[in-house]
Amino acid sequence: MKDMTMTLRERLGAAVPGFVPADGAPEDLAGAPTQAYQATKFRIHQLLLGRLDLEAMDGLGADALRDELRQMVERLLFEENLVLNAAERRALVRDIQYEMLGFGPIEPLLADPTVSDILVNTHAQVYVERRGRLELTDVRFADDDHLLKIIDKIVSRIGRRVDEASPMVDARLPDGSRVNAIIPPLAIDGPILSIRRFAAVPLKAENLIEFKSMSAEMARFLAALSQARANILISGGTGSGKTTLLNILSGAIPHSERIVTIEDAAELQLQQPHVVRLETRPPNIEGRGEVAQRALVRNALRMRPDRIILGETRGAEALDMLQAMNTGHEGSMTTVHANTPRDALARLESMIAMAGVDLPAKAARAQIASAIGVIVQANRLSDGTRKLTSIQEVTGMEGDTVTLQEIFSFKQTGVASNGAVQGYFSATGVRPRCWDRLCARGVDLPQTLFTPMRVEV
Repeated sequence: MKDMTMTLRERLGAAVPGFVPADGAPEDLAGAPTQAYQATKFRIHQLLLGRLDLEAMDGLGADALRDELRQMVERLLFEENLVLNAAERRALVRDIQYEMLGFGPIEPLLADPTVSDILVNTHAQVYVERRGRLELTDVRFADDDHLLKIIDKIVSRIGRRVDEASPMVDARLPDGSRVNAIIPPLAIDGPILSIRRFAAVPLKAENLIEFKSMSAEMARFLAALSQARANILISGGTGSGKTTLLNILSGAIPHSERIVTIEDAAELQLQQPHVVRLETRPPNIEGRGEVAQRALVRNALRMRPDRIILGETRGAEALDMLQAMNTGHEGSMTTVHANTPRDALARLESMIAMAGVDLPAKAARAQIASAIGVIVQANRLSDGTRKLTSIQEVTGMEGDTVTLQEIFSFKQTGVASNGAVQGYFSATGVRPRCWDRLCARGVDLPQTLFTPMRVEV
């Protein structure tokens, strides 16, 4: 019985720290979260937790529980003799529902489809990103303890923890959005929470064409590469859209194939029916039990995958991933942080050295040239837009150098008066060496696709 009670209490959230209510009615309940508003919400929340029959409510669905909470809050407002108009009552009921059933003050931001990032810089400052631009919001937490409660609520749902012994954590929301939290003593001013949102409905190539993130020709070429089982490396900086692009490229994989995904925090949204998802595990409080990406890549090779998709290559797992690409797992994909395709190759070489294998530089480059077929470069431009700026084919080795040839590119020509980047997509006129392979695999791709033709954006 006790376990059931605690389960529901975790669903509803612990009491929200706040200010001790002052005498008199709170002011400005419908506006920004003032001190009086936080105090009133704290008092009603405390009274509500004291009256809940957790055992009786444990079997209720989300909608029924929300309605029950609304009725109880309205009853408490009446008993406390708070003089509020209808709008103020609705605001208070809504915010207490957010506290108990959701993620508190950031719940409206999570429901806003235009928000792509939520950046909480301590309890007093919350920024969001909309259409590539950062905006300061009027969202506030009561204090740092309140923010810590919300962080703990997020990470505990997937079995992670955050405390002084483990002050950094990566987690995810139920919709797959990526969460990072870091707390004191590492965060000097107070807890920091960063949420990278993902669309409830995964974006498709058509959406990126509509957003002018790539041209239709680029989309068709990338889909053909995915169908023909080319090994693809997606390169780009933070927030450039690498994971989104990885999702889109995976959409062209036939439904008959078995896919194994490996990530630090599961966020890929593959639509195929035969997908096995693996996730790393951080060490426990004693520093034991960690399972890194490299171990998962090795284990994935024993799971009879047709393709392996590694969310991000950032360490020694690079060597195992390249070996997998070279040993029968064609069509595998991964991402890497780099500013250019050439930088991506250099990073892969550095990560191979991290594997602790005494491999000469030329042998490492040969391994890369043999494994990687195409590098797709994604960049976030000065106006906040994300674009595929280059698609380059790895053509082999010349001496000690891995050779590349560019197939498609984005050329920036200027910046408009409103700050918007101006430019065009175009093929370079070079027919890729893999074109014959695409034809042999039954992928219909006309040579005219590679004819230079400017697509203005």
